[in-house]
Amino acid sequence: MSQRVTSRSSRTSQLRTRATVLAAGLGVSVALGAGVASAADTTAASGAASAVQAQAAAQAKVAKAEAVKAEKAAKAAAAKKAAEKKAAAKKAAAKKAKPSWVDPVKKYSLSASFAQNGGMWAHKHSGQDFAVPSGTQVVAAHGGTVVKAGGNGAGDGPAYGNAVVIKHGNGTYSQYAHLSKVTVHVGQIVKTGQEIAKSGNTGNSSGPHLHFEIRTTPNYGSAVDPVKFLRAKGVTV
Repeated sequence: MSQRVTSRSSRTSQLRTRATVLAAGLGVSVALGAGVASAADTTAASGAASAVQAQAAAQAKVAKAEAVKAEKAAKAAAAKKAAEKKAAAKKAAAKKAKPSWVDPVKKYSLSASFAQNGGMWAHKHSGQDFAVPSGTQVVAAHGGTVVKAGGNGAGDGPAYGNAVVIKHGNGTYSQYAHLSKVTVHVGQIVKTGQEIAKSGNTGNSSGPHLHFEIRTTPNYGSAVDPVKFLRAKGVTV
């Protein structure tokens, strides 16, 4: 009887020991599983954070590139606008500025031309005739100093009638002849486009017109083609 009780007690103790060990094992397994799960969660969170950071960095890079691009575009637009404004100002200034040379009369038609043969002069024609009514305003084709003015061709002969010669510098002179009235005097400084006389029909003339010459000296015989000269100066003749 005593041996049976002892045997049962021993078996019960063994069973309890096994249960304790099993429980402990299960506890360790659960703890290990929880640890693994926790580590996995940490890794996943870390990966997600890295992805977010990478995306943010990429977006910041794109935003910076767009900002640089926009800044360059703004600078280019400003430079273009400044260039256009400068060009417009230059054009306006050029339009406002008085031309260097001008036609000696307005609303004319060209008649006898330079070097043309004819019975009205002893040699070939020494200038260009501008057909206009008597009394038409005659202006200085370019600024300068009056060196001849008056009748008898201002010293070049009666064939010219009343005449004016202006010195422009650099060996260039302009002459205006067959005038009905001279409104300037020798030594007077005149500006481009300033009135110097009225056209007429004086001297050896077949009708009202202005005889115009470009000379290399103030005297007869040194004339060059006045139309070619004026056109080279930008005047539409």
